[in-house]
Amino acid sequence: MLDAISVKEAAEKWQISERRIQKLCENGRIEGVKRFGHSWMIPADAKKPCDLRKRRKAVGNEEETAHEHQ
Repeated sequence: MLDAISVKEAAEKWQISERRIQKLCENGRIEGVKRFGHSWMIPADAKKPCDLRKRRKAVGNEEETAHEHQ
């Protein structure tokens, strides 16, 4: 994998924490990621995965808001 970036570089690029990048790698959420020992190599052209935590929270808020208006 020639065009790869580190967890630190991905964190800076996507403006999220290094720990979050590590968890995304562990959970297979970043396409093409490879593990080398204790390090992750992320394809330089990898897309930032959507944050499913925000989606679930937003759905919950919409349900609360809809319920309050009834």
